[in-house]
Amino acid sequence: MHNYIGKLAVLHNEHYDLELSQALSMRLTVPLYHSVDNKTPEVFFLCWRDGCLKLLDKELLKKGGLMVDIEPRQGEQRSWPAPKEGALAQAIGRKTRTVVDATTGWAQDSLHLFRMGYDLTCIERSPVMLELLHDAFLRLEHVDWVQRLDLSAPQLISGNAIDILAQLGDAPDCIYIDPMFPAKRKKSALPKKSMLVLRDLLGDDMDKDALFDAALQATAKRVVVKSPGYASPLGGKPAQSFKSKLLRYDVYVKGASINS
Repeated sequence: MHNYIGKLAVLHNEHYDLELSQALSMRLTVPLYHSVDNKTPEVFFLCWRDGCLKLLDKELLKKGGLMVDIEPRQGEQRSWPAPKEGALAQAIGRKTRTVVDATTGWAQDSLHLFRMGYDLTCIERSPVMLELLHDAFLRLEHVDWVQRLDLSAPQLISGNAIDILAQLGDAPDCIYIDPMFPAKRKKSALPKKSMLVLRDLLGDDMDKDALFDAALQATAKRVVVKSPGYASPLGGKPAQSFKSKLLRYDVYVKGASINS
């Protein structure tokens, strides 16, 4: 159970329904404010703004905030299904149908997989991240082409992926893992204290090795691990690797021997 007291609150925006903010503060067991001043102890605030739920930093309260962006990233197609091109699609596999994203996070890869037409299930354990994802997937279902094609947003499952993968009814064709790796060098607009609190809010990464083992056990065909190019392969030598400019997607095939 996460304890957000003193770190997170809900900030109500008068342009939105008060009941939305009240329900959110109750779900997360955090205070609800109508305004913030220097005496407010919390560092982060969840607030509806610009048509979506955002995570705002106290020192950058008037800035844009953090949200789950449902728009395609630069270079990604808007058509559906988008072409299965690039290193991610190559690693997932053209013949793959069902995919579980075990580490959904900010969902940028999940949404790309959704646009490529994969049958996608998303797992996330952070209650704060789940609220942001739930809001994003609701927005996704109101996008014109999603409605026109009668599509549904990916299924979103709350909890620890290691436990959830062990309980899946049908084994997915592919399980996708994007674990956190120590950054070589990372600049951020957020002050250092806020970055630490943000990591605390969203949760440290679950044990990568245990997650990999659970995924390999639960998948029907393959596990794909995303990592920065400098990182060692998580599961030993992969069957295949597909590289983009800064990233690598390692493919592990069910039943194949894995060598360190």
